[in-house]
Parts: sequence; structure tokens; C-alpha cells
Amino acid sequence: MKKENIRNKMWRWLAVSSLFLSLTGLVQAQEAEATYETFMESSAAAFFTISNLWLLIAAALVFIMHLGFATVESGLTQSKNTVNVLFKNVFVICMGPITYGLWGFNAMYPGDFNGFFALGSMIPNAMDAGDAVANMTGEYADYTYWTDFIFQAMFAATAATIVSGAVAERIKLGSFMVAGTLLVTFIYPITGSWEWGGGWLNGALSGGDADKEFIDFAGSSLVHAFGGFAALAAVIVLGARKGKYLPGGKIRPILGHSMPLATIGVFLLFLGWFGFNGGSVLNADPALVSLVFVTTAIAACGGGLATMFTSWIVLKKPDLSMSLNGILAGLVGITAGADGMGPWSALLVGIIAGIIVVFSVLFFDMIKIDDPVGAISVHGVCGIWGTLAVGIFGSGAFLSQLIGTLSISAFAFVSSFIIFTIVKMVMGLRVSEEEEIGGLDLGEHGQEAYPDFQAAHKG
Repeated sequence: MKKENIRNKMWRWLAVSSLFLSLTGLVQAQEAEATYETFMESSAAAFFTISNLWLLIAAALVFIMHLGFATVESGLTQSKNTVNVLFKNVFVICMGPITYGLWGFNAMYPGDFNGFFALGSMIPNAMDAGDAVANMTGEYADYTYWTDFIFQAMFAATAATIVSGAVAERIKLGSFMVAGTLLVTFIYPITGSWEWGGGWLNGALSGGDADKEFIDFAGSSLVHAFGGFAALAAVIVLGARKGKYLPGGKIRPILGHSMPLATIGVFLLFLGWFGFNGGSVLNADPALVSLVFVTTAIAACGGGLATMFTSWIVLKKPDLSMSLNGILAGLVGITAGADGMGPWSALLVGIIAGIIVVFSVLFFDMIKIDDPVGAISVHGVCGIWGTLAVGIFGSGAFLSQLIGTLSISAFAFVSSFIIFTIVKMVMGLRVSEEEEIGGLDLGEHGQEAYPDFQAAHKG
């Protein structure tokens, strides 16, 4: 996901290549540049076309992940809040690409900036291939500018989706929409620019030593830990659902209404992750894409198995919801290093993530952090683990991995805490107790996801 010298050639029509003699008499070959039409007639066009197509397919697979998030979140929450959960997910996927195009993309991939913060701007309104293509430069060897944008836009929306699940069943719809929009538009691109946009995590942290660079291949920290710790801050500001934590330290389980929906959602996320990680290769290199597919799958399966048996031992019963989160934990864990380790290292990463997620979910419940879907544990805690794992099993330096993931997580937490606190002060954050008991579907939307079921149940 890295790009060097971002934007320095992006908006120029690529000119016909030429050679010229310098004043000192030394002949230097200038970088060959071609028009789009000329390039598409060259021998490089076939690989370019295949790579560009693969990234577009990968973007579509990441889009499918949003359907997975929607079904997981609705399945793991109560039926009376289904419309609300689905509405938030519909909003996020509609809002994300637009705000990313208005501001976030050019803030995340700036031209010149101080390495910490960059101002964004709108993407261009260009139409023809000459304006849109950016092949044969240091930034875009194998895909167009538009392909890059849509692929990254699908990632950006994920941050708010992670928060959506953690705050489900008690947050005001309008307040979530405002906070989520601010998070995706202005905060997510900042930490993204630190690494993928050539910021301080990309080079400065290592002092130019490639062996000490921070590595986050597809976003264990930049996407998942960011979303997880933003969710943690939001939950702290919002508070727990009514009746979740009882006097005497007792915890009342609030069960999700549809395990079939939750299971379908996890399988959709598993499918989409092949695009999430596989697309992050940024071309169709057959060896690397196939390796990433294998490490992604192996880690997910290892996470699922580890959670199955860990939760069985700890909770005395095999827990399906825990097992589903174990698959996701393995996927989050491998995301930082899917291209930089072998299958059996990936298996260990997934297994450890699967064990971690069980104890993390129990820990947050113990300290009364109410997360209905386990998003903080899956994305936040396992996102940190996956980033650190690159320093253990992959090619990263452990200290750089630690500094990078903690910096991203802390910034996401503090920023989200400020945003949700301000929204709480201005708009209010929680629905009324009456709405929470009756369900947000009726209170916020005036409609039910299962009207026939509700009528039969009441009768």
C-alpha cells in the first residue's frame, strides 16, 4: 500500500519519451513516459491490464465485506435493533467513498507534507483515460488512479463500520452518522498517511534502514486497530446497554437474535478478505498473490480452531459466536504480514490471535466495556497482535512495529474520544431508556425488521 513521491506526476498527461544531452556533456536517460494509447500498445500492457483488473475485483471483494459486517452485526444483536444496525451499515458504505473523494484520499496520499498531518482535497473530475491513468511512474506501475481510489475508498469505510458494531443497540442514529463521518473523513486518513502515504512511519522511524521499517501490509493497525480503538473510545463515552451489568459484578448475556446471519456474515468477510489482503499486493504477481491467499486462509482457519477449543475449555461449552470471532481474529492478525511470512508462521499468528480474542472479550466484559459484537477485541487487540507478529515471524523490526501500532491505536482512541464527547455535548449520544427497551427499530425508524414475527410473538 506504499507509494513513494506521491502526486509529483499524477495530474500530467504522460508525454512521449526523449533523450537529451546535459550541459556537462553527460547523457542521461530520462524516465520513459508514454501516452495512454501508446502504452496500451506496448508489451507491458498485458500485465498492466490484468493487474488493474485484479485490483478492481479486489475492491469489489472488499465491498462485499461491508455486507459481511452488516450481517454479523445484525445477527449478534437483538431483533428489535436489526433495522437500525443495517441502516448504519448502509449509511457507512454510501458516505465513505464520497467523503474519501472529497477530502480523505488526497490527505492520506499527499504530495509534500511534514510526515504527520496533511490537508486533503477533492479528487479531479477527469473522465478520459489520459487524465486518469498513472501507469509507468513510481506511484502507479500496474493500475490507474481511479482503480487506486476505489480500492482505498472501500478500506476507508471499514473504520466506521467497526465502530458501528461496538456501539450498537443504544446510540442515536444521527449522532453516529455525524461522528462516523468525521472519523472517516478527517481522522482515518491522518494515520493512513503516516505509513501508506509516506509519512513518519514510512522511513523516518527506521532512519532509512530498510530492516527497521514499520510494516503494515494491508492494515492490521492502520485499518483494524484504528477502528477497534476508535470503537473502544466510543463505547467508553457512550456507556453499556441497560441491564448488561448487574449489581454484585454479575453479567447478563444479551444474546444475538440470529446465529445464521452472524455465520453468513463471517463467511462473507472471509471471502472479502482475499481481496483485502490479495489486492494489497497492488498487482497480479502470481507468486505473491497466491502466497497471500494461502497465508490469509491458513491464519483464519487457525484462529477459528484455536478459539473453538479455547472457549470450550474456558466456558465449558463450544461457543459459536466466539468461534466466528476467532476466524475474524485470525484474519485481522495476518493482515499486517500476509505477504512476508510462510503458511506455518501464518498458522501460528492465527492460533495466537484466536486464543487472545477469547480472553480479550472476557476481559472487556469484566471491566464493563459493553461491545455487543466483540469488535474491540477482534479488530483492536488482534490488530495490535498482528502488527507485532510481523516483528516476530516476518521481516519487520519488533520495536518499529510496537511504536507504530501503539501510535496508531492511541491516536485513534484519543481522536474518537474527543469526537464522541463533543457529539454527546452538542447532540446527545444515547437514545432514551424507553427507546432502548422498545428497540431502536421502532424508536429511531418507525419500522420493524420482522413485523410478522413480532406480532406472533406478542400474541
